[in-house]
This record gives sequence, C-alpha cells and structure tokens, in this order.
Amino acid sequence: MSGRVLITAGASGVGRAMADAFDRDGWQVWIADMDGAALQAAPASWQRTQVDVSDETAVSALFDEVSTVWGGLDALCANAGIAGPTAPIEDVSLQDWQACLAVNLEGAFLAAKYAAPMMKTAGEGAIVVTSSTAGQYGYPFRAPYAAAKWAVIGLTKTLAMELGPHGVRANVICPGAVEGPRMEGVLEREAAAKGMTRDAVYEGYASGTAMGSFVEGRDVAEMAVFLCSDKARLVSGQVIAVDGFTVNPDPKV
Repeated sequence: MSGRVLITAGASGVGRAMADAFDRDGWQVWIADMDGAALQAAPASWQRTQVDVSDETAVSALFDEVSTVWGGLDALCANAGIAGPTAPIEDVSLQDWQACLAVNLEGAFLAAKYAAPMMKTAGEGAIVVTSSTAGQYGYPFRAPYAAAKWAVIGLTKTLAMELGPHGVRANVICPGAVEGPRMEGVLEREAAAKGMTRDAVYEGYASGTAMGSFVEGRDVAEMAVFLCSDKARLVSGQVIAVDGFTVNPDPKV
C-alpha cells in the first residue's frame, strides 16, 4: 500500500527520515511540526503545517485541512516527542512533568483521535506511534519521558483493538538511542546528572545493545514504512524495538 501519510514532528530528526522514506516509497507526504524554518526547508512537493501537537484546536484544524486537501488519510505517524527533564524524581517539577506528557502522550492521543474517524470511514488505515526503549525498560533520571513512552504503548494497543474491526491497524516503534542533536542534549544532561563524561554515557548506551551501536533515523523510518504497507497487513497491536537489541537498558548507572 502507498497513499497519503501524515507525520507529526516530520520536519527534522526521525520524523524527517520517515518523510524521506515514505516519499521514496511513492507516498504523498504531509509533515506537521512546530519548527517553521525546518518546514520551509522540506521538499516543495510535500504538504506542511506548523502546529503544536498538544493544542487540540490546532490539531483539529490540521486534520480538517488534511480532509479538505486530500479527502482522507491512509497512514498516520504520531512521532512528536520531547526529551523532558533529566533529573532525580524529587527534582522534577510538576510543570516539567506535564509539559513532557503533553507532547509525548497527549500529542499522540490527539493525532489518533482525529485520524481515526477518517480511517474508519475509509475502512482501512495504519497508525504508527513512536515510543522508545524507555517505554519498555524504564529510564533513571527521565521519569516523565519514560512514563509517557510506556503510556503510548497502552494507547496504541487499545487503538489496535478498537479500530481493528474497521480495518485500521496500530503499532508502536520503540527506537533505541538515535544519533542526532536531540540525543546529544540528552547525553550532556545525563552526564551531568550522573557525574560522568558525555563520552562515557555515549559508550554506555552503545555497549548496552547486543549490536554495540546507536540507531540512525533511517532505521526507524524504514520500519514505519513497512508497518504502513500491505506487507504488514495483519501486523497490529505490536511493539517493535529498533534498537540493536537492548540487553542492558541503563549501563554504568
């Protein structure tokens, strides 16, 4: 299957890698992102909307626009997320906790809420939600992030049950540590919280996987394309890690 895909946080990082991969596979691509400059840097053939995924009014308007322009939606990649604070639980403010969940959890909920009616009407569709290996193992010093990433797994499994009778599939991708600017920020903050060097934290992440490697955005992107394709027509409700196989989720703590 190829068709029309909407990707949240699609202008950079993993989301941009997803958009590129879907484009190569012949899909029509729509990216939604808060970063206006990054949106403008995307290929002219892509649709684009600047949006805060935690703002229901804005998300509703986005899906109205998709419906008007495209007349429907075949796939949704609910990919938007932020790292949140890196701190011991007693130092995490309620404001930072809520901000992290607003994007990582509520953003996925809102995207699914407005995509579902379009897909149910069509009698088919695919939803892919980006979680994290932090949603499988926990994550010291990252309580809001881990909580949100666990929660989106429960959300997605529920979507798979609820929407399956309408021909709509829903799956979760759990990336490991992904090379890029966002992960660099995490490494620096985690190094400070643990009293370690950035390089030691980096090596800890890499050595904690069976394949001894970080993940690249394209690795996650190709899995998203597969899960939205007819090749995965009976794959639903699954949690698939793209992480080189995490054998020690928090080495050297």
